[in-house]
Amino acid sequence: MQTKLTLRLDEQLILRAKRYARQSGKSLSELVADLFSRLNNTAEPAVRELTPAVRSLAGALSGRPISRADYRKHLDAKHS
Repeated sequence: MQTKLTLRLDEQLILRAKRYARQSGKSLSELVADLFSRLNNTAEPAVRELTPAVRSLAGALSGRPISRADYRKHLDAKHS
């Protein structure tokens, strides 16, 4: 069952959204439905997919305890 939804948005945002929808070959309603369908049904925030750069860093410091003092030394060396 489809139901009508009224949104109040900035006029420029609406124009940009309509332009994007037209370029995507979709209606504005389809774009909004796509966005809503991506919302997580649980109370937990949705997890975004990691970029390749971030993924390559995963576990880089595994097993290495890093203290605030270590980080400060790193910043001092980096910016001196």
